[in-house]
Amino acid sequence: MAYWNRRKQLDTITAGISGHALKPTLSWPHLIGLGVGGIVGTGIYTLTGVGAGLAGPGVILSFVIAGIVCACAALAYAEMATMMPVAGSAYTYSYVVLGELLAWVVGWTLILEYTVVCSAVAVGWSGYAAGVIKSAGWNVPEALLAGPHAGGVLNVPAILISLAVAGLLALGTRESATVNLILVFVKLIALALFIALAVPAFDADHFTPFMPYGFAGTEVDGVKHGVMAAAAIIFFAFYGFDAVSTAAEETRNPGRDLKIGIVGSMLICTFIYMAVAAAALGGATYQSLAASPEPLALVLRSLNHPVAANLIAGAAVLALPTVIMAFMYGQSRIFFVMARDGLLPQRLSAISERTGSPVLMILVTGVIVSMIAGLLPLDKIAALANAGTLCAFISVAICMLILRKRAPDFPRKFRTPLAGLVGTLAVVGCLYLFWNLPAMTILFFVIWNIVGLAVYLLFARHRSALAKEGGG
Repeated sequence: MAYWNRRKQLDTITAGISGHALKPTLSWPHLIGLGVGGIVGTGIYTLTGVGAGLAGPGVILSFVIAGIVCACAALAYAEMATMMPVAGSAYTYSYVVLGELLAWVVGWTLILEYTVVCSAVAVGWSGYAAGVIKSAGWNVPEALLAGPHAGGVLNVPAILISLAVAGLLALGTRESATVNLILVFVKLIALALFIALAVPAFDADHFTPFMPYGFAGTEVDGVKHGVMAAAAIIFFAFYGFDAVSTAAEETRNPGRDLKIGIVGSMLICTFIYMAVAAAALGGATYQSLAASPEPLALVLRSLNHPVAANLIAGAAVLALPTVIMAFMYGQSRIFFVMARDGLLPQRLSAISERTGSPVLMILVTGVIVSMIAGLLPLDKIAALANAGTLCAFISVAICMLILRKRAPDFPRKFRTPLAGLVGTLAVVGCLYLFWNLPAMTILFFVIWNIVGLAVYLLFARHRSALAKEGGG
């Protein structure tokens, strides 16, 4: 079989991994916690301001559009994850349905997505941490609180939080998932407090004009503005449920728990986002939100709630690492599965006997994330992460549609309702959002994948497990 068409078999997808299988320790509360922890984070705490700067009050529509596209993708993920309860997410599904070459492209793209998301959230966390440090009067040099893009030298808080999360994940999957669940509750309580304080000061005048840059968008100083341009950026705020699918192999009852974790976390987070965004825009002008690295705390300070503002900022400092944890968890599992398949050095797929998790891959991921977070800006990082995620979402929706034709009778613990419509909406919606990304982001994404194809052709295709089995 030609290397570009080597495929894993759907009915034997779990075979041959016993020596390198991850330990099943998670149940549905852990998965919902992982999903909510991944979804509700930088997007609502920091990208609310970025999106408001691009779309004005129309950013609420941007949240709706991004949420609908993500919901369609989430349904496709739920079906695929319950059909193939092994680690690897979109990469594994593509290996079964589309073949090794396209699986490599998706896996290489997921490496970009998860690594960059972790770094972006670490930068967002650092903005809140810097605010707390300054409010406390601690004498920390400005040069160590931001990267070169923001007038500093090195974003030390972003580096430290990345390494700290990696260390926690290395302790064990169930242990880190339990800590994540606790921190998610802290985060949700803080957002509920914000809504309760901001709603009484709601000012409808802040919503006029509603779409100052229009719907389809326009360029301002070389940057795309408008509802769709903002949706392409704050799309970053909604994904995180795909990290749940990477936990399939470590789930005790995947047929039941995966669909609850993926769909449940999306429903919960969509409601939270709409409520918080409306409260924020009602409490402050979109211009002021756009100018702040901590927009929710800014709203409360402007409403004379300084103590609550500090509590919100403190909660962000405490709870935003749950997002880093969710995506760093997903990243380490993608790396792990690609190494287990031979597409990356197989020694990287080593599993700790004590924790049952890929400790080496977790630590490698933590170092890479910290280096990016220490030097690069949030908006550029978020946009690049979106390109990778949109590609992964498209592949999962296509895989679901193909398997409905190729294997219609294969057992499905969860069936996407109106699969043809939902899958098509996911593909078309993601393509449209991709088109609305900044031109430089698309260019970097193309360059990343050109490098990835070179790595595959020169290294991975000769060393893959299927090639050693005589696959071509």
